[in-house]
Amino acid sequence: MHVAHLSLQDFRSYPAAEVALGPGVTAFVGPNGQGKTNLVEAIGYVASHGSHRAATDAPLVRHGAPRAIVRAGIVKDDRKALIELEINPGRANRARLNRSPVPRPREILGMLRTVLFAPEDLSLVKGDPGERRRFMDELLTARAPRFAGVRSDYDRVLKQRNALLKSAAAHRRSPGAEVLATLDVWDSHLARTGSELLAARLDLVEALRPLVARAYADLAPAGDAADLTYKSSLGDAELSTDRGKLGEQLLSAMGESRKQELERGVSLVGPHRDELVLRLGELPARGYASHGESWSFALGLRLAAFDLLRADGDDPVLILDDVFAELDTGRRDRLAEMVVPAEQVLITAAVPADVPAELTGGSYTVSDGRITRD
Repeated sequence: MHVAHLSLQDFRSYPAAEVALGPGVTAFVGPNGQGKTNLVEAIGYVASHGSHRAATDAPLVRHGAPRAIVRAGIVKDDRKALIELEINPGRANRARLNRSPVPRPREILGMLRTVLFAPEDLSLVKGDPGERRRFMDELLTARAPRFAGVRSDYDRVLKQRNALLKSAAAHRRSPGAEVLATLDVWDSHLARTGSELLAARLDLVEALRPLVARAYADLAPAGDAADLTYKSSLGDAELSTDRGKLGEQLLSAMGESRKQELERGVSLVGPHRDELVLRLGELPARGYASHGESWSFALGLRLAAFDLLRADGDDPVLILDDVFAELDTGRRDRLAEMVVPAEQVLITAAVPADVPAELTGGSYTVSDGRITRD
């Protein structure tokens, strides 16, 4: 799988842009602030319908424009497809596949798969648990696009349940029978959607563990062993991946926490409270890992995701956004060796010297919003 062509209209800093791409390595080189990252961000958006730099779609639309359009021509197993996404902040986005509208944009998830590493990924190691939950859920969706619906359903149920709890807490009196009956209904919905998400995350972590350990060891052979474990809001209870059993455990935990939840007005049990714990040796990476170790761990997570997606069938497009400048010579060389076999690698760099010699291929200079093939 690779991207053969990228077309932008009013995306970020570009009124319009056209870029031809192909298999192998392509580097976008130019000073910071010239629009390099905007190009790879657009490709990542086509794959995930989200940005690695913005929490909402509004910043993706050029100032003064009503919408942005991203088109990507992709080639998969010698078959060509054209994906078009229309980004409408504050309104529903639209999607087309091969010029034909699709009912919902998420129906084209999975047509293009990417693994993107950027400086923001340090938050996977150093940031709050929400960053690591998002990493897991985005990878689940990349592997099985139906999880976009599972995540959406869970978020909707959680929002409704929290609204009910908040309302009950605001009245500061014992909730009536009607409130409790309604809460029972939302408990059931949260347990159903939550058990599916939790089971998938547990499976994912077990699949990732050896891949992360290997990738980290390849990047930092002299370092401690990297490991990850899943910490559930269900406490120390033994967790299986049986959705029925997990649903029962979630319901039981919500029952035990109900008094506290009604007092605080928030849901205290469920996948939204869980954590992916990263460790180097015996210590948690967060708070103990050095800057270099944190970079290597974050890279290890992304490379493990790449290996997992590759094992599912096709190579995802590998995007390295301003990565090599932050690495020492040893890590740069080892990373270059690891990514060379990928079918398509897209790199951004401030200067040509930041691109390792092993990663030869096409190159564009990006300056003042102009994209020039070298």
